[in-house]
Amino acid sequence: MSSYPPSGPPPTTTLRQRLADLRGPAVPPRPLDARALAALAANPGCGRRTLLDGAGVDKTALAAALGSPAPFGQSQFAIARGNSFEARVKGDGGAVLLELVHRHLGAGAEPPGPDARVPDLTAAGPEGRAARTALALREATAAAAASGAWTLLDHPMLALEVAGSPAYLEPDAVVVHPDGRWTVVEIKSFPMIDGAADAAKVGAAARQAAVYVLALEGTAGKLASAVVGHTVLLVCPKDFSNLPAAAPVDVRRERAVTRRRLERLTRVEELAAALPEGLGFDPSLPAEELTTAVSAVAAAYAPECLAACELAFHCRERARAADEVTALGRSVRGELGALTTVGEALAAASGGGGPDDPAAAALHRAARLRAEALEAAACPS
Repeated sequence: MSSYPPSGPPPTTTLRQRLADLRGPAVPPRPLDARALAALAANPGCGRRTLLDGAGVDKTALAAALGSPAPFGQSQFAIARGNSFEARVKGDGGAVLLELVHRHLGAGAEPPGPDARVPDLTAAGPEGRAARTALALREATAAAAASGAWTLLDHPMLALEVAGSPAYLEPDAVVVHPDGRWTVVEIKSFPMIDGAADAAKVGAAARQAAVYVLALEGTAGKLASAVVGHTVLLVCPKDFSNLPAAAPVDVRRERAVTRRRLERLTRVEELAAALPEGLGFDPSLPAEELTTAVSAVAAAYAPECLAACELAFHCRERARAADEVTALGRSVRGELGALTTVGEALAAASGGGGPDDPAAAALHRAARLRAEALEAAACPS
């Protein structure tokens, strides 16, 4: 895992063509975003998601073609409200946003004035935008060292190598402080009531911001005076108004967890090479062909996938049909060890497990204790 520019050679034409064939020659690749990467990092053992995301497959369309559409996602009203709030926060040359960063993370620096820099990051394609962002970050760091200037990068493009394939990420904003420090800013539409927001939503935002921090660190490592802050600024509507409120969020733990999990991902080329020729994930293919293709890639389903992956309902159906204990949750799967199906677990509870299997022995003992407790309850003394 690395940041833009990739440390190794770019993907070969053969791999690019192979991934294009997998998603369909006429289907444009769907770019990875930080939310998808955070979900991928939360389940690094799932080769199915790694390959589909690496190939740029539209999993929403694929799930619908398989007959198991994912019934989640933001409403158009929520998207429009979020865009309106973000435009308000960034209005007037980012003056409000920079003031919030200074107030919460300024560390004694001079407040931003009308001379704050907002560079143009326009370029052709994600590769061009990522290169332009890297150049703007270098220029902003040099300007901070020379004159103590504040710089706001509005929707910069960052690149992160994931499982051997580059992923292009677009945070809401990155601020370069007068001391050369880089801060990620996450703008969300959920409210901050009395200075606090919903803990689950803040946690999801922190995991998403941690991905941006990882991408920034690679670029910062090439500049002697650049430091990426591990405290990001979360900006939300105050109470239920359209006025902004902000709170710093320390993402060091989320960053460490995400980095470790992303490094465990199997490389995309290895997963693609293991597939039989002729398989593809083009949503226009018949459902039978798509089912065969998806089944050819190993998955690691868990109930937590239902809130994060478009294919979760399809994978749950398959896991239940195969009697897999993964459908019961990761904690249950971890406790059962070599017992991979519900049938095997029930057989072990009845005394049919191997004598040397500690999980089977524990299940059998628990079943005996349960039977004794039920018998005692049925026949009180």
